[in-house]
Parts: sequence; C-alpha cells; structure tokens
Amino acid sequence: MPGGIAQSRSRYWLVAVARALVAAVAGLVITFSPDHSASLGLSVFGGFAVLTALVHLAGSRTLDADTVTRRSFVAQGILSLAAGVLALILAPIGGQPAFFAIVLLWALLTGALELYSGFHLRGRSALARDWMTIGGVTVLLAVAFLLVPQGLDQHFTGPDGVERSLTASIVSVGTFGAYAAIVAVLLAIGGFSLKWGTDSSGRVAPETESQL
Repeated sequence: MPGGIAQSRSRYWLVAVARALVAAVAGLVITFSPDHSASLGLSVFGGFAVLTALVHLAGSRTLDADTVTRRSFVAQGILSLAAGVLALILAPIGGQPAFFAIVLLWALLTGALELYSGFHLRGRSALARDWMTIGGVTVLLAVAFLLVPQGLDQHFTGPDGVERSLTASIVSVGTFGAYAAIVAVLLAIGGFSLKWGTDSSGRVAPETESQL
C-alpha cells in the first residue's frame, strides 16, 4: 500500500466517526419523534446534510494522498450543503414532494460519488470497502424512495382501537430515519476499525494491511 494512502487512512477514522455521530442523531430524532411529517423530515434531513457537508469538506484534507477521492469528497460536501440549506429553507412550508425530491436527488448523487471513490481505491485501501458500502446504502435509499407511492394515504384502526393513518410522508421520513441509523452503525464500525488497524505512528498495522 502506498504510504500516502496509509496515512490518509490513519487520519480518516475521525471523519467516519464524526459522520456516524451526525447520522445517529438524525436517526434517533426521527425514531423517537411521534411526528413523521414532511416538515420534520426536511428539518432533520437539513441539519443532517449541513453537518455532514461540513465533515466532508473538513475531512477532504485527510485525503491529500489521492486527488480523485479528495475532489469527490469536496463534491459530496457541496451537494450535501446545498441540499441541506434548501431543506431547511423549505421545512416550514415544504410538503412531501419537496422532501421526496431533495432526499432522492441527494441520495443518488452523493451515493454515486461515494461508490465511485470506493471503486477508485479498490484493492489499494480499506477505505474503498467502507465507501462502497456507504455509497451503496445511500443509493438504495433513493431506490426505496422511488418505491413509496406518493399518493399513499391509508387509514386504519389498530389493535388498541385507535384510528391511525399511513401516508407517504410517514413512510418516507421513517425510511430516512432507518437509513440514518444503519449508516451510523456502519460508519462507526468502519471508523473504529480504521483506528485500531493503525499503529501510533499512523502506519497501517501489518496484519490489517495483509487483508487488503
């Protein structure tokens, strides 16, 4: 493994853990909120995307060994920042169509960029495996959104006799919350695996490098 990529890898674990924390907060807010409206979805996604963008832009400095992945990280940061700011602006007035469109486009574009970064470094860095995984899950979020009927509005009575409803907003916001929770776990595992796979000088531990 080239020394530059190994050094990038040794520093990147903080970026992965920071991304995990942001995703975990988003997942927890949606999970424990009784309100699954599009307005809540836009607010939570907006905060998630803006904070993720800041992590991406700051974290791009850890990838100075590879120009392609650094530019990809910057592009993801810019896209996330734009999507997050737009979501926060529209949160008070935007409905399900706005939440659907913003998250769908964000997931497709940033997921594709992360997948590309992973394939670019495949076989040269363990970062590739993590990026392909997160990128794939993000693209799957977009696919899941496409499967949600936008006109969904079903009313039913639960076992406790309380009338409930199932709408496109509830399903899509819940889907994003589940995505955030899954990504938080994956990023945390990947980040700490990178930390424990490097020695105190920042070099990749031999037993870990042999697995690449």
